[in-house]
Amino acid sequence: MSENNHSDDMTWGPATGVGSMPGGDAREAARAVTGSFEDFVHLPELPARGPGADMIGRTLGLLVEVYAHVEPSGWRVSDRPGRDTRRAHSWLGEDLDALEEFTQGYAGPLKVQAVGPWTLAAALELRGGEAALGDPGARRDLAESLAEGLRGHLAEVRRRVPGARVVLQLDEPSLTAVLRGRVRTASGYRTHRAVDRQVVESALRDVLAVHDGPTVVHSCAPDVPFALLRRAGAAAISFDFGLLTERDEEAIGEAVEGGTKLFAGTVPSTDAALSDPAGSVMGVRTLWRRLGLNPGTLAESLVITPACGLAGASPDYARRALSHCVKAAKSLADNPE
Repeated sequence: MSENNHSDDMTWGPATGVGSMPGGDAREAARAVTGSFEDFVHLPELPARGPGADMIGRTLGLLVEVYAHVEPSGWRVSDRPGRDTRRAHSWLGEDLDALEEFTQGYAGPLKVQAVGPWTLAAALELRGGEAALGDPGARRDLAESLAEGLRGHLAEVRRRVPGARVVLQLDEPSLTAVLRGRVRTASGYRTHRAVDRQVVESALRDVLAVHDGPTVVHSCAPDVPFALLRRAGAAAISFDFGLLTERDEEAIGEAVEGGTKLFAGTVPSTDAALSDPAGSVMGVRTLWRRLGLNPGTLAESLVITPACGLAGASPDYARRALSHCVKAAKSLADNPE
């Protein structure tokens, strides 16, 4: 399938953001992202605006024939679209308007992010207050509605930025908790049963399959299931590099050799003193050596990102972190050794 040909350098740029940015000004965020990443822009998310701009609410706004509203405990299924759904639609529209304005004539990769089916099922409450995760029928409906909604969203992005090559990222921070039976029930005293790995893989595969271009799955939680995500069809895996342990190394080596792109989150996502850009990717070089991988493949195997979304950073730091990612990626390309 040529669309997912991993050696095709047109698919990816050297660095990009994870998704969220600080503040509430869509034009300011679009300007910062498009100004920093000339080769790999992404649609910014601005959760500081409130419910509906948050990661979960924003994705619930994309769903087809499934609606939700905010309760004190979180997002809960509704019978019909209400104020919270309208707000999610309106903010996404604002973000797309701003992106369109700042990507006139852009012809590179453009990444859009949505919450994946498992993190969504763990976060969305059914009418009784329990997470959809505990109900296999509800989980299936949710995944199908998400797939349908993403189809429309991707078409809209392509219409607004016709020259771009759209990349779909699914955010799955709760995936490991779902696989290990660590998602708490509403009472907080119990946890939902672990979901069978094949069921998890199959739902992810179905949602990723709505996009005929490159796909990424992102999680900045520990113990990212690299092999499962690759089997589900993710062309790239995005993770917090600082959370890797020796247990992950074999899976990383296999991913690199199998042509999976790694989005390595090496730049802190909240305000921190930034070392020289080469210092930010020192750990990656060290890992490559330990795995016996050819340093010449570093730049083509990696996209450099912040460790996670930048919603918790100051606006000034967020802009510096983005340009730091670009410089760190350039240092890998210029001096692979």
